[in-house]
This record gives sequence, structure tokens and C-alpha cells, in this order.
Amino acid sequence: MTPKNFPHKFLLSPGDWTGEGKLLLNMVGEDLNFLASWNIPSKDQAGKIQCVQEIQIHGLSESMRNEISFFDFAPNSFCVEMENPNVGRVLGTGTFDDKLIAWEFRENDLNFEGFETYILQEDGSYVMHGEYVSSDQFRTQIQGKIWVKNEEKK
Repeated sequence: MTPKNFPHKFLLSPGDWTGEGKLLLNMVGEDLNFLASWNIPSKDQAGKIQCVQEIQIHGLSESMRNEISFFDFAPNSFCVEMENPNVGRVLGTGTFDDKLIAWEFRENDLNFEGFETYILQEDGSYVMHGEYVSSDQFRTQIQGKIWVKNEEKK
């Protein structure tokens, strides 16, 4: 069940979000611009929110698709599951307060770790930051901003 005190439109309100930012991959050594889209449906019968996130990196023909589910909401926490073809399926934990949504993936069998933070802005958009590392020491740093699609970018 989703708590009534969850103060964010992102994740809980069905709709489409879009964003942009920069990725830094340690194997490339330069910033890569990206566009992101989130499709957020209504909660299913079990109270799970099953989102699709697509990331298009400028200069690459294929986009990256993540299926991300949010569930088991408690007063200041939740569970998150991410699945994509490169990593597989990984479970994590999340937290939130009035201005922040964050989640992390740690201590799993895939040797994949990382986190994402989303900080609510006055205009309803979010500034996001993420960092991920895989067992082969490939590191990804992400900086960006997301907003409700079809609303003017601030």
C-alpha cells in the first residue's frame, strides 16, 4: 500500500516524464548527452508500480530500456526492482522525504551496485544524480533533470 504521506507526483501519479542530462562512463572518459523517458502506470492489484524507463544516448542507435518496479511502500521507505538485458534483475531499497526520492542496489549476486537520487524542485521537476559500478569496474555517473512530459521545461 502506498503511504498517504508520499509527497511526490513522480512515481505515484500515472503519466509520462521526460528528461535530459549527461552520462560519464569511465571507459569513455567524456560526457555523453542523453534523453530519458519514463512511463509510469497506475498501481496494479498488488500495489506495485511497474515503470518503463528508456534512455537514448546521443550518438548511439539503440536505446537502453529498464523495467523498474516500486512496491512495499512504508512511511519513509519502499522496495525497488530493476531489470534490463545488460544487468539482469536486481532488488534494492528506497527512501523518501518531502524533497527527496532515492534508491540503491547493494550486496547482490550480480556484483552490480549503485544509487539514484531525485531532488524535488519548486517547479515540480527533479534534479537527479546516479552512480553505478559493475563487477568489471565499469563506472557510470549520471546528472540530469526530469519533468512531466508536455509541461514546459524550466
